[in-house]
Amino acid sequence: MKLKFYIFLFLLSSAVFAQSKQIETSIDTTKNKIGAEFKLTFKTVVNSKSKVVFPNLKNIGALEVIQSYPIDTVKKNDTYELIKKYGLTQFDSGRYTIPAIKILIDKKPYLTDSIRVEVANIQVDTLQKKMYDIKDISTVENETGDWWKYLLGFLLILGIGAFVYWYIKKHQKKKIEEEVYKTPIEKATSLLNNLEKKELWQKGEIKEYYSELTDIARNYIEEAIQIPAMESTTSELIQGLKTASAKKKMSLTSETVENLERVLRQADLVKFAKSKPLEFEITEDRNKIQKAILTLDNAIPAEVPVEQEDQLLNEAQKQKQIQLQLKKKRNKRITIAVASVVFLLTATTTYFIVTKGFNYVKDNLIGHPTKELLEGEWVKSEYGNPGILVETPKVLKRLDTQKVLPKEAMALIKEMQLFGYGSLLDNFYITVSTAKFKNPTEIDLTKALEGNLKIIEAQGARNMIVKQEDFETKEGITGIKGYGTFTLINDNLNSSTKIYYEVLMFKQDGGLQQIGIFHEEGDTYANAISDRILNSVELKKASN
Repeated sequence: MKLKFYIFLFLLSSAVFAQSKQIETSIDTTKNKIGAEFKLTFKTVVNSKSKVVFPNLKNIGALEVIQSYPIDTVKKNDTYELIKKYGLTQFDSGRYTIPAIKILIDKKPYLTDSIRVEVANIQVDTLQKKMYDIKDISTVENETGDWWKYLLGFLLILGIGAFVYWYIKKHQKKKIEEEVYKTPIEKATSLLNNLEKKELWQKGEIKEYYSELTDIARNYIEEAIQIPAMESTTSELIQGLKTASAKKKMSLTSETVENLERVLRQADLVKFAKSKPLEFEITEDRNKIQKAILTLDNAIPAEVPVEQEDQLLNEAQKQKQIQLQLKKKRNKRITIAVASVVFLLTATTTYFIVTKGFNYVKDNLIGHPTKELLEGEWVKSEYGNPGILVETPKVLKRLDTQKVLPKEAMALIKEMQLFGYGSLLDNFYITVSTAKFKNPTEIDLTKALEGNLKIIEAQGARNMIVKQEDFETKEGITGIKGYGTFTLINDNLNSSTKIYYEVLMFKQDGGLQQIGIFHEEGDTYANAISDRILNSVELKKASN
């Protein structure tokens, strides 16, 4: 009985062992660096009818699956070898176990082998490789600026000037024609020639062509024969023409009247019935109108006989006169347009000077350095150690402390970092500095402020007025604020400038933190910049 039991256990263990070995597990390496990839591989051999399901996992144990590779299939005689690979990684150093996972073969679960791996730290030799401070935030200059506003204003004023020019030209055109054309027949002939130059009907604008053509004829009849042709219908016009012809004893043939009536009715059909005459019909209608106008003009009896030399100027003289008058009118229009633009510019500038002040106009038209700083893109960054978090219009650049402080002072300092933008000679100057001293000492902020101001005096400051008050940050860190004015002497330019300054000083665990702001007194934009900077100051607690 015991023998049978042992045989049963042997067969059972053999079956389990055989089942577990259905999946072969391997890994490319058992030790890797942080973030490096482990390639975990599973292999199994099955027949062509078997169905194998590899799990879709995001993590295998404590390791993250960064890549699930496609299954490779290798045919071996009547069987197939399936190879599945997973890319694993871990970002914390230590020893980890890749646990067994279930793989289904023909819906039966098979377990893979577990594997132990090690993730090692990356060793950094700080003795061989020098450590550097974190780089400051770099900002991209705003290339757009406000130029488009000035361009828009210029185009607006230019458009107004062009509109004035066009308006005057349009309303003077008729007046010029009236002054140039001395007789109705001269006007009608010239307008017919201008109509042909427009080539309206060739462009498909037949309705517009017939409207202008008949208007020329009606206008001539109204001016020369003095009947209300422009307001009359075609029938009324023809009847009025016949009546006037009888009264004035005009020698008109029935053919002339019929041709005129035919063209007028053709024009009515084009305008109101959307009729489209053929090209030769349009040409004939134009010729009929011209012939009718000439015939009517010849039929009008002359009231006073005139000699040839007393008639109108010859054609060359008339053209010269037309050109001369057009030139005068054109020059007049240009003068009015330019004067309008100048007036608008002057009026606009005067309005803003009266309402906003001269400085406002000057700063917006010409520009102002501190105004551009105030309205530009600001940067919030941390400087030094202990850190000073402050918002500034420009990124502060690291300065060489060896060039600023004397050697005696540097001998007492363990560590100092200095950042700044501009200089005392610029429109706006800001400095941020932090310092730690070699020997622990109690710092007197008032004396430190005095020492700071003496350095400024050495750079050309005169007649310095100093005021002092307590200052507290949002985090409750207290310090002092020194402020006042001084006269900065520029020996190179032989000039002087009144400067307003504000200096904040804090002490933490034997360290000193300072912020200095300098700008020309009375500069409202600089005052706004200074207020914004001081309101943004945040201090980090000192760390050893």
